[in-house]
Amino acid sequence: MFIDIVPNRSSAPAVLLREAWREGKRIRKRTLANLSALSPAQIDAVRRILRGETLVPLAALDDTGFEIVRSRPHGAVAAVLGMIRTLGLDSVLAARPSRERSVALALVGARVLEPGSKLATARGFRPETSSSTLADVLDLGGVDVDECYAALDWLLARQARIETKLATRHLSEASLVLWDVTSTYFEGRTCPLARRGHSRDGKTDRPQIVFGVLTNAEGCPVAVEVYEGNTADPSTIAPQVVKLQERFGLARIVLVGDRGMLTAARIRQDLKPAGLDWITCLRAPQIRKLVSAGELQLSLFDEQDLAEITSADFPGERLIACRNPLLAEERARKRKELLHATTQALEVIAVATRRAKRPLHGKEKIGLRIGRVLGRFKMAKHFRLQITDTAFTYERDEAAIADEAALDGIYVIRTSVPAERLPVAAAVVAYKNLEFVERAFRSFKGLDLQVRPIYHHLADRVRAHVFLCLLAYYVEWHMRQALAPLLFMEEDRRAAQQERGSVVKPARRSRAAEHKVNRQHTKDGLPLHSFRTLLKDLATLSKNTVRMGDATFDRLTTPTPVQQRAFDLLGVSLRA
Repeated sequence: MFIDIVPNRSSAPAVLLREAWREGKRIRKRTLANLSALSPAQIDAVRRILRGETLVPLAALDDTGFEIVRSRPHGAVAAVLGMIRTLGLDSVLAARPSRERSVALALVGARVLEPGSKLATARGFRPETSSSTLADVLDLGGVDVDECYAALDWLLARQARIETKLATRHLSEASLVLWDVTSTYFEGRTCPLARRGHSRDGKTDRPQIVFGVLTNAEGCPVAVEVYEGNTADPSTIAPQVVKLQERFGLARIVLVGDRGMLTAARIRQDLKPAGLDWITCLRAPQIRKLVSAGELQLSLFDEQDLAEITSADFPGERLIACRNPLLAEERARKRKELLHATTQALEVIAVATRRAKRPLHGKEKIGLRIGRVLGRFKMAKHFRLQITDTAFTYERDEAAIADEAALDGIYVIRTSVPAERLPVAAAVVAYKNLEFVERAFRSFKGLDLQVRPIYHHLADRVRAHVFLCLLAYYVEWHMRQALAPLLFMEEDRRAAQQERGSVVKPARRSRAAEHKVNRQHTKDGLPLHSFRTLLKDLATLSKNTVRMGDATFDRLTTPTPVQQRAFDLLGVSLRA
């Protein structure tokens, strides 16, 4: 900022407080306040303040008429809105500016910055209760909760078009598409989507919804779909095939899904008739069948950790057998612990049947106690049980335990993509990239976006809420990629893969990333952050409303080196 004196022919010159900034090769200016009413001494004082001089002791500031009227967090707002504009997400939502588009963008930004209920979000938009400059930068004025709900409805009506635009950006013919589903619990019981089902959150006492996320091979989100809470994973495949081919116009695509998703029935009934390729993984019984038929020789792994095999049960397909020794050790350790815990619990029941005082008798009662133990530890297949009305005995099935142990760490990838289009190592990497969707789910359900708990009652409002979270994650995903040098995250996945040597080995950081994390500083000596703490750091960069006499103007906090580096990496301006 600077003081500009503008001559007037017939009156005293105008004294203006202005700021200037560069846009490309042009210098832009704007007037913040007219200081013409101030005395020359006051104008000189302002000029010296702008140079950073301290004119009077802080305790005496009240006597000078200099007053900070209000301070609001601005840096994180500038970062998020700057990324939204860099991505062109505003034009993705709607080609023309409108009040509805601005409120929708504010909801997306608020979900990244400070996720909360729509009521709390609306309160944060009001001028008198605003928690940041978000609504001010978007020129919203006041926003009530009903307008937030209307913006959700507006977004949902455009979901198909928005997702198609994102797919056009991030998907192409013959590219890999990752698909996975998760569940999240529900507050209340009036929403028709809320059903009891298999809970990934451990909330078996609550109804839930199921939703799936579609991403490209790098994990960039493209689309989301919400289902009733009792929907089985495989039944979500057919709608995605329709979406990919009819809505996105992609005739040839490679769909990547886990073994519980892309079942044999779904491949036969949904993917093959549509002409889509796939990458998935065999279930344990299918792997045992390969071993029994001699089509998978465990000796293959004596000197290598992956090998391509064929099977008469999978004609025209490729099977890539992999063995991860670290995974084998982990499964052996876990099985040992579960067997020990199951044995102890079963022994308590056996002793109870033999005690002299009030023994546990009755086949049904004994069976119920045993059922609870086996249901908890999932080890029934490794025990032989004998139950009578007055006794209970058990023993481990060592043969079954040995058969399972022989396959520890072994998994078999199944794909229809020919080797000339997808080499062995690339197929393994593609399947393991499903971890990117899991990462999206962690962001959805964790502190970043807080998709849960869900309080909406209408099915379409629930769908709109989840879609809003997808758009927020789309912004967050791109911000994370850009801000990687300042975060506790890998900056070069290709280098990390090359250092790992084998694609079968567990993912780990590159040496450069490990060094960065251990030092907890960047190469330039700047402290590292998580994504959430970096947003909090940026939020301390505030917009201060200053009053001096009759003049009122805004003044931004000077960025710290970390904050300035974040804006440089994002390629956005602090003046959102």
